[in-house]
Amino acid sequence: MVNFEFNTKPHSNSWALVLGGSSGLGFASVKKLAQNGLNICIVHRTRRSKLEEFNAACDKLRELGVKISCFNKDALQEETIEDVIRFFNDRQATLKLLLHSIAKGNLKPIYSTDKSIATLTGTDFLLTADAMAVSLYTWVKAFVAEKLFEKNSRILTFTSEGSTKPLPNYAAVSMAKASLEAIIRSMAYEYAPLLITANCIQAGVTNTESLKLIPGSDLLIDQALERNPQKRLTTPEDVANVVYLLAKPEANWINGTVIPVDGGEHLR
Repeated sequence: MVNFEFNTKPHSNSWALVLGGSSGLGFASVKKLAQNGLNICIVHRTRRSKLEEFNAACDKLRELGVKISCFNKDALQEETIEDVIRFFNDRQATLKLLLHSIAKGNLKPIYSTDKSIATLTGTDFLLTADAMAVSLYTWVKAFVAEKLFEKNSRILTFTSEGSTKPLPNYAAVSMAKASLEAIIRSMAYEYAPLLITANCIQAGVTNTESLKLIPGSDLLIDQALERNPQKRLTTPEDVANVVYLLAKPEANWINGTVIPVDGGEHLR
């Protein structure tokens, strides 16, 4: 049986909205929140080859007694935001937590002596920043305008150590993550009168599909295992546990922070 910690009644209309929630950190968070009674709306882009598996996983969560609704649409399109807002308004649903987990960035070097390797353009930086940083603000602004956030609601997103440290082929994502953290700080400050908090979770190196897309990810894994005092990688479940903790009432006073969730990896 599900623990209805967040929704005191099984048919509560309190929801989490997860942007980019079909795999990795996003879906691990979906599972953790659903197991504790929160209805989930997932906006995702899932390939046809993986859609059946994803739908089966959502059906499994529905067996817990919570509502799971999915929009297999581009979160960066205005019509997707309109569709999801309509979904909330039609059901008179309220938003307890908005979790941004969109990973869509250009992974190219700034410079290469190999003329066959494409390097970053200004457009690459702008597109990455829009997907991985500005889109969070666009969604939040729309939900604030519709007055859909509950009292003591949460805005959470995932950042990385790359926001402050250079990594090969990571410049555009690094810029986006730094921008994301700046946006979170400003939202934490300016939305405080609405009793909405905003925080970043800085996950340690986690062996997800997004990590595997980074050129040289095997080296990043080896370095993380060496640096981490517990000599293991961060798991999606490690991160999801902190999403859950930050959604609890006891976390009401945590606002505008970047919280490392890496077992101490950042210490070295």
